[in-house]
Amino acid sequence: MPVDPESVLAIDVHTHVQRRGDGAPLDATARSYADAAARYFGGRVAEPTAADIAEYYRERRMAAVLFTVDSGAGSGQVGVPNGEVIDAAADHPDVLIPFASVDPHKGVLAVREARSYIERGVRGFKFHPNTQAFWPNDRAHYPLYQVIADAGLIALFHSGQTGIGAGMPGGGGIRLKYSDPMLLDDLAVDFPGLDIVIAHPSFPWQDEALAVATHKPNVHIDLSGWSPKYFPETLVRHINGPLRHKVLFGSDYPMITPDRWLADFAKLAIRDEVRPLVLKENAARLLRLRPHEPAGRAHDSDHR
Repeated sequence: MPVDPESVLAIDVHTHVQRRGDGAPLDATARSYADAAARYFGGRVAEPTAADIAEYYRERRMAAVLFTVDSGAGSGQVGVPNGEVIDAAADHPDVLIPFASVDPHKGVLAVREARSYIERGVRGFKFHPNTQAFWPNDRAHYPLYQVIADAGLIALFHSGQTGIGAGMPGGGGIRLKYSDPMLLDDLAVDFPGLDIVIAHPSFPWQDEALAVATHKPNVHIDLSGWSPKYFPETLVRHINGPLRHKVLFGSDYPMITPDRWLADFAKLAIRDEVRPLVLKENAARLLRLRPHEPAGRAHDSDHR
């Protein structure tokens, strides 16, 4: 059975599979980045397989959007294969929703790979402009976005600062400039049928992310990667007001656990009627988890 929105308490739209199912250790490059990220997030970070994530979220009566990142060209990391994510979601359809990741630098091959993953049932694609080292609005990548848009799927982009490479000499070669959310405004204009998610509170470009999401009907924001207790006041105000139908619960597990995120979110001054939208309903609509309910475009001009 696929994820049933009525049977889960929340939908986490941002989780990472960190380790292959066969238990193979991380390669040296991936290990160095993982250790840097763990220090950035304040301690040891779990390295779950896809099956581990399924069990973890099932215990909590939550669903999880799961992905890896194909960033070999930009960072040299060899991640968990997309096929393993797709297979795990097929084995655990009640809790896992698969996204794929393709390196935009692959050009025609990226388009071909995307089509193959779409045929296998992915619900969206994860991009990490920092680690993949690309400008999201480079028109060379537009054929890839067109394939995703034509399939009616989601393109989720990391935005803002990243823990990957943090504290390493030269930031591990990771350049922050690629993840300015204003670059996604071009995509929202040129692909009005493409559902775009700006991942994370977008430090140091939070206002830019809010501007794009309030202006473009096809742009959403996920709240992963930060404990809610650190959310800037302007973000909280937009969650309660104009973006209440367009913000999504995401933890960034295993970097931040959903238990910690939800505990801190419970302490925020979020309206009672907004909480279920953030935790489940907005994601259920965007992911089309209720077949009888069209995804629709949430555009709300209420700036209360």
